Amino acid sequence: MPADLAVIGLGHLGLPLAQAAVAAGVRTIGYDTDPRPVAELAAGHTPADGPLTASDVRRMLSGGFRPTTDTTELGRVRTAVICAPTPLGADGTPDLTALGDAARALAARLRPHTTVLLESPAAPGTTEGFLRTLLEEGSGLRAGRDFHLAYSPGRHDPGNRTHGLANTPKVIGGLTPACTEAAAAFYGRLTDKVVRARGPREAETVKLLETNFRHVNIALVNEMAVLCHDLGVDLWDVIRCAETKPFGFQAFRPGPGVGGHGVPMDPSCLPHAGRTPGHPLRMVGLAQEINSRMPQYVIQRCAALLNEHGKSARGARVLLLGVTYKPDLADRESAPATEIARRLMDLGAAVSYHDPYVPHWRVRELPVPRVDSLYEAAAHADLTVLLQNHRTYDLQGLAVKAQLLLDTRGASPTGTAHRL
Repeated sequence: MPADLAVIGLGHLGLPLAQAAVAAGVRTIGYDTDPRPVAELAAGHTPADGPLTASDVRRMLSGGFRPTTDTTELGRVRTAVICAPTPLGADGTPDLTALGDAARALAARLRPHTTVLLESPAAPGTTEGFLRTLLEEGSGLRAGRDFHLAYSPGRHDPGNRTHGLANTPKVIGGLTPACTEAAAAFYGRLTDKVVRARGPREAETVKLLETNFRHVNIALVNEMAVLCHDLGVDLWDVIRCAETKPFGFQAFRPGPGVGGHGVPMDPSCLPHAGRTPGHPLRMVGLAQEINSRMPQYVIQRCAALLNEHGKSARGARVLLLGVTYKPDLADRESAPATEIARRLMDLGAAVSYHDPYVPHWRVRELPVPRVDSLYEAAAHADLTVLLQNHRTYDLQGLAVKAQLLLDTRGASPTGTAHRL
């Protein structure tokens, strides 16, 4: 039976969208150029570091979801949503390789009257320029006349039990008013509220603003963490008090670094057509610089704590707790744990880890020993470092067992551990 929807890219954006569509009764296929996640999903398993559980996948399959690598399936749908990854490359510009592959696969099968939507993080102008060109050249159809084209920033927050796709407003910006309405008709089946932007560039810039807002505010509170430690001030108590203000303040909390799939973007790093010469987002560049220093600051605190207790980092047994980028998830995308482990190894420390969601972890292509008995491992480690506060961790009990505990998340009871 033909599907109503094709989700192209079965990663952290595509799978939750497909899940929501299936739950809403939309006949959905999931397409990916990589056969591995397709095979895992078809077998009822979740891909490695995937945003869904195996039971989620099985419910989707029983609801009619069909994962596939067959491009012919793309020519039988009314709506196609591209959720390909677009990480920043080494030069600081978005890597559009996966997006280009997805666009070419769709273009070869694109039919008139199809609604094509892009959810991947993209620099302003990507939908109208890069994506539109590939779709038109590959299909012979014209966007805005023969098929609808629009952008909608992905707003999925992994692990958030309060806000899902249904109750999170969906921003859309179409190439033409008719494109916007076609996108609104589709997303209106999945979410309670649709917000219309003036066009795809405005919708793309919404994602830019939301991501940069997060990184800039995390950078501010990370700087405050360093300052408060130097002043002997309890930052966590400061935040607790400050967030009682009912206006003009939103609480952010420091940590060992910033992970996740949403990467901050400075227009000075965009391709030439999208640059704003002489007007870079200096605040964003500074925020990136501050946040990228946090793993090294954690190392400095580790070394200082060991020294205070008559131990050297060289030869020290260091246990890292939680190596994912968010609590209670398996996703390790850009998690600071990897850099922290590398730096500890460079100092000669013997690093091990515990994470209930990560059965295997490699750093520099070498396996990091995983401990099974958490309390026993903490008792034997010279230093235990909490990098991610999973719900399963009893921090009060850990503080009693551990010789030294550095809490980078401010999750332990006051006075039971050293905080960032």
